[in-house]
Formats: sequence, C-alpha cells, structure tokens
Amino acid sequence: MSDVNYGLWYDFRNPLRWQQSNEAFYAERLTQIAEAEELGFGSCWLTEHHFCEDGYTPSPLVLAAAIAARTKQMRLGTNLMLLPLHDPVRVAEDVATLSLTSGGRFDLGVGIGYRQLEFDHFGRKLSHRPSLVEEGIEILRRSWSGKPINFSGKRFEVGDLAVTPVPQTVPKVYLGGMVEPAIQRAARVADGFLCTGGIGIDIYNEALLQQGKALDDGDIILGCWAIIAEDPEAEAAKIGDHILYQINEYIKWGAFGPPDATPLFDDVKSAIENGLYELWDADTAVKELNKLMTTYPNIRDIHFWAQFPGESVESGNARLRYIAEKVLPRLG
Repeated sequence: MSDVNYGLWYDFRNPLRWQQSNEAFYAERLTQIAEAEELGFGSCWLTEHHFCEDGYTPSPLVLAAAIAARTKQMRLGTNLMLLPLHDPVRVAEDVATLSLTSGGRFDLGVGIGYRQLEFDHFGRKLSHRPSLVEEGIEILRRSWSGKPINFSGKRFEVGDLAVTPVPQTVPKVYLGGMVEPAIQRAARVADGFLCTGGIGIDIYNEALLQQGKALDDGDIILGCWAIIAEDPEAEAAKIGDHILYQINEYIKWGAFGPPDATPLFDDVKSAIENGLYELWDADTAVKELNKLMTTYPNIRDIHFWAQFPGESVESGNARLRYIAEKVLPRLG
C-alpha cells in the first residue's frame, strides 16, 4: 500500500422514499464505519447541509466525534463543512477539542457554500462568501496557535482572545471548489484542495507553482464518484434510483450551476454518462487509481461514497468488501 489513504464519504441522507428509523440509520452507519476500518479503509469524510427533507447531516463535527470513539487509526475529516455559515472561533474550539479527543486524527475541509436558503437563515450573504471563507481560515489558524487571535477584517472582529485548549496536532485546513477562482484560492490560503470527481486538479497544481510553492506544499483530497463492483454496470442498474436521487438533488440545489439552467437527469444511464460517476471493476479501479497517484503525487486521500441516499447498508457493505479484498491490496 502507498501512503495515500483510501476512505469513505458520507452525507447521512435518509430520504422519505426509503426512510428508516433515524436511530437505526445512524447506528448502522457508525457500525459500518468501524467495520470498514477493520477492512483496511483509512479515512472517513463527512459533509454538511442544512434544512434538508432527507436529513442530510447538519452536524459533521458531532458525527466525527462519534466516529472517533468507534475507531482507532482512521483519519477523519470534513469534505466539506460550510465555513461561511459559522462563527470561525466556535468552529476552531470544536475542532481543537475533536483533534485532542481523536488523537490528532482530524482535518477540517471547508467550502464556501451555494444554497440561498442556508445563507438566509444564518444571516449571511452569498456575495460575501469569498471574504467569509478567507477570513474564517485565517481565524482558524490563529485560534490554534495558542496566541491571542487579534483579527480585524471585513466580516469578523476578534480581539485579544486565545482559544483553549490548543490542539496538540494542528488540523490541516482544506478548501474545496469547482471553478477556477475557488481552486486558485485553495492553493493560496489552504493546506490543500478538496477535489470533487477529479475536477480542477491541474488548475490547482498549476496555481501552486505560480505562487512559488512546491506540489508537496498542497495536498489533494479527492472525493471520487466511482462505483466499484465486480459487475459495475449491473451494480449501477441495481442502485440506479439512489444514484439518480443523489445527482438530481445536488442539481436542484445549484451545486453544478444555476438550477434553472442545469437540467435534471431523466434516467441513471444519462446521469452516469454525463455526470461525475465512473463504473469500475477491480482491475479498472486499480489501473485508474494507480494512474492518478502517479500523475498527481500530491494526492493524499481518495474516498468513495459508502452509501447512496436510501441504499441499504447491506448493499453498500458488499461494495466495501469488494474494494477491500480486490482493490486496496493492489494499490501503490
């Protein structure tokens, strides 16, 4: 195995169409994650949204703490947390505590967000997102230094206050984005780039070099949308409704551009052909993942959706076992 972590990605959606008891839903997935560590998966990444009918998790740091208590070595992180919606000092306190209680296993991935509903409720303006995220990252770094923050910016004022306790292992701060200005921002202000489906890696690495940095100065954390199974076409057909639900909900929210200008997919075949999804068997997965690592040596983590919305945990577990047995031992 290489020094790249291979892990799992969770949104904790429990859609009405397939809804189960939320307590059972959470218990099953926490058990799945603990068992995945035993199978050889090295990381777990959580994402964030608010006010979603399907329960998309609004509390990734709480979940990360629960996962930390159930695991021993697995790296934990967010891909991603919506930093502009939060008080960065409060985030810094929670993340410092999470770092300490997990033995330094947590890194914070953030993004600028895009849903008007969320910004309206939390009293933030979409037009302020760049300054909110850049100032927020600066406050996070100062908060974990052990020194008074003393920050004055467009959006935040923090005086002679020091965050305690200080994390013994300072978390890395990763920044996501899918358009060029956001990707360049990640190269400029963050420790690494949260990459969605391979979008923007070349732009990110070029931006690092343009800023006088080495590629090793910026980690790439890759959220991979591949569906890996012995017969991936049959697997996609089996879970097609869940795949279609996932991509169309993101389109409705504006993740891939203005919703009124981005049509929904009518069927899973078109979603896979024109979306971010890849269909790989073990041999293809090994070939493609090793190629990614060779081409982009600053990739530090590649993680896959463990469960599609509404999919049974038994169905997801079958793919995880296949990856653990047929793919992970052959990488690196």
